[in-house]
Order: sequence, then C-alpha cells, then structure tokens
Amino acid sequence: MAMLLEMRNISKSFPGVKALNGFSIDLKAGEVHALVGENGAGKSTLIKTLYGIHQPDGGEIVIDGVPTKINGPADALSKGIGVVFQELSVCPHLDIANNIFLGCIKNKHGVIDDRFAHEEAARLMEEAVGLRIPSDTPMKDLSIADQQMVEITKVTSKGCRIVVFDEPTSSLTENEIERLFKIIFALKKKGVGIIYISHRLEELPVIADRITVMRDGTRVKTMDYKDTNDNEIISLMVGRELSNIYPTYKRTIGEVVFEADNIRQGTKLDVKHLDVRKGEILGIAGLVGAGRTETLRALFGADEADEKHVKIEGREYTFKNPSEAIAAGFVYMTENRKFDGAALGLSVEENITMASLRKFSKRGRMQEAKAKSNAQEYCKKLNIRTPSIDQKVMNLSGGNQQKVIIGKWLTRTAKVMVFDEPTRGIDVGAKYEIYSLMNDLSDQGIAIIMISSDLPEILGMSDRVAVFKDGRVTAVLDRKDADSETIMKYATGKLS
Repeated sequence: MAMLLEMRNISKSFPGVKALNGFSIDLKAGEVHALVGENGAGKSTLIKTLYGIHQPDGGEIVIDGVPTKINGPADALSKGIGVVFQELSVCPHLDIANNIFLGCIKNKHGVIDDRFAHEEAARLMEEAVGLRIPSDTPMKDLSIADQQMVEITKVTSKGCRIVVFDEPTSSLTENEIERLFKIIFALKKKGVGIIYISHRLEELPVIADRITVMRDGTRVKTMDYKDTNDNEIISLMVGRELSNIYPTYKRTIGEVVFEADNIRQGTKLDVKHLDVRKGEILGIAGLVGAGRTETLRALFGADEADEKHVKIEGREYTFKNPSEAIAAGFVYMTENRKFDGAALGLSVEENITMASLRKFSKRGRMQEAKAKSNAQEYCKKLNIRTPSIDQKVMNLSGGNQQKVIIGKWLTRTAKVMVFDEPTRGIDVGAKYEIYSLMNDLSDQGIAIIMISSDLPEILGMSDRVAVFKDGRVTAVLDRKDADSETIMKYATGKLS
C-alpha cells in the first residue's frame, strides 16, 4: 500500500507542558491505523497539528511524499484531510444541510443554492451513514449520536483521503457502532487512510490493521495489530512510574460522610453504591464515556436521575438541584472551569464570594469589608497569584483559576467536595499546589471525590479507587491493590 501520510518527529509545547516530543506516525492508503494512549498522552494535540489548528514547533508533515505545511482546517480539507472530533464541531442552531455544507452551499454551477444543498445533504446522509432525517432539522434537535453521523457525512462528503476518527463511538449505541464500522470498511475499499483513536480496546480487533501506542507525547511502539494483544497494549499505555509531583502523604480517615445508592438514569447509569469517608480521597477512574461525571452530576442535582438515594452524615437528601446540594455541604468543581466553574468576567473577590452571598449580607445589604477580608484570606491561604482581589479571573492562569474556585467552595464550609478533572490544562507546578491543597482539605476532615482521566494522578492521590465502565462501577480498589494495569483491565472489561 502506498504511503499517504507521514508525521515525522513532531514536537509541540504549551506553557509548562511538552505535549508532543518527537512523535512520528505514518498512514498507508486503505488501512486503519489505531492510535491509543491514556488521556493526556498527546493524541488530541497531534490531530490538531495535522488539521492545522496548531503549528508544530518541530518536525514535518509529509503527504504523498511531499513535505507540506498546513495553514488551518480549510487548508487541511483542501489537501484531503478530514477529522471527526470527539468534541463535535457543530453549529447547533443551523440545520443539517447548513452544517454539512457550511461555507460552500453551491450547486454544480457554483451558485449558492439552498434547495440544492438540502437535496444533496439528504442524499449524502443516506449514502454515507444510512441516516434518513429531514435535512432542515436543526442540529440541536438531534441526539449526540445523530450529530456524530452528520459530522461523518460532512467529512466524507469532502472526498478526503486521510480521515481521523477521534473517539467516534463514545456516544454511539451498539447498532450505531456497527453502522460506523461499515462506513470505515467502505472508506478502506476506496483507498482512504484512517487514523482511529479509541480507548475501547474491544473495537480494535474488528477494524485495526496497525496500532501505535503513545505515551507522554512520544511514540512507544508501532505494531501490526495481529502481532499484539490487549495485555501488551495496556502495559505499553501505562508503563511509566509516578513522578515526584505527588506530595507524600498519609491521611487519617474517619467514618463514612457521604454515601449514595441505586443511582439510575435510563440505560446510561446503574451505580449500586458509592461512599467516601471523612478525610478520604476517593478516586473515580474510567475511560471516556464511562459515566463518571454523569453519575456525580446526577447526585449533585445538576442532571435528573430516575432514582438516587443520598446520605450525608447519616441524613437523607434528594437534591433536586445544585442549590440544595450546596446548602447541605456537597459542592462540585466541574471539569470545565471556564464554562460552568468560574465567572471569568468577574473579579477574584466576586468569584470567591458568589456562592455565599447570605454569609456576607446583613438586612439585604452586602458587607463589603467582610467579603474583601474573606477573599484576601483565601488568596493568602491558597497562594492565589493575583495582583489584587479586584483582578478579573479571566486574566489568571488555569491553576490560579482553579484555586479561586476552591476558595469559593471553602467559603461555604463544605463537607464533601467533588474535584472533576482538577488539573486539566494546568502546568506541573500548579498541579503540585492543587494536590497539596487537596491533602490539606482532607486534613480538615473534608471527604473528597476526585474524577480524573490521568491514571498516575488517580494512583498518586487516591486512598481508594472506584472504576467505572458503561455507567457502572466494576471495581472499588484499596490503594494497596490499585495499579495502572488493574484499573485499565476493569475500565476496559479485559479481566483475563
């Protein structure tokens, strides 16, 4: 098979992070090359570099034997490169046809023609993915799975010869996955080269020709898939020692503070039991789409649940909304701090104060001096690096934004704190500070639940680890029994 693509010695750094460190991969016409690695291994950065979203700091991209510079997504598409991203890049308020043909709604004569676009969109959807939905349906009215199918249609309709699927099955049912694999087989027959990123190892025997394992931005090994097995892949994925960024610590753990039973949400969640003790850090591990965040959001009242039974310090709660959870001392630091964790346009003081306005109010008026004193106290306690408490949070680093959110919840005198991906997008130095803060909070008797996709982080910080797969807890491991391979086996269902 002819070599379509070579990415040679690609390097890319961001402040405090070397995301790609001399990484190389190649792709032949008519093959599926699987790319696997832990969350944070550098897969997304690699794909964004191929698609022109990032420019590499070093190395070169070679297409059909010719070194090529890719100046952005439009340029990538013109060179035959298409990407179906895990985080869908749809325009929710536009209809299907306008999403598929965004920027190029023209008929065969080159004239903008909305009617032609709708006819073409309907034809392409049925041909490409077997989807029969009116093409004037707004994207926001579609399920995530159908949005995914529209994205696939958009990429395949461009006639791309190099197609990347980034975790394409994370939102799909078994029938939809089967349909996707048929699409991939059809593309292979046409000579299209496919890079397929997935944490679901059970999928790879069906479609993968070769596999590359990625770790810490480097290539560990490339193999013909028939020459390897799941145990080897898992070992290569997680085969690193914990670094010294995790503070050495021995916690004093008390009685159960928080427990939840029978957490159900349709067919997505069926969690029988979770508990966390005073002064304990319970790690929540699992792959993308395993139901970790969904479970905690349902408990917190941010999402509806068909059933849940929650107790804090022995008292039963229902938590119909987050306000009720917060009032009971159950607080949640979301994985997307910029979207729903912090108010970026407000000051440090306003962010620290916003969840505790009654605490700083008297007879309906804010006690400004008391609020300022509290914000200054937490800036000092948490070592928040800011010129003043009047600085807007958008101007702080990711680590300091995270510490502002922690300050907000500590102001509420929390009993149970959920940290969802607490160090995502944070540099190494700030990570150490966050970990130290978590240890300090456990010292105060706060029960901590930490959701993380970073296995070393889970192992470096947790007293126990609850492993999720397909909306269920497959194992709860004591620290002494938890290692990367054991967690990955429970997370992937490969226990033999």
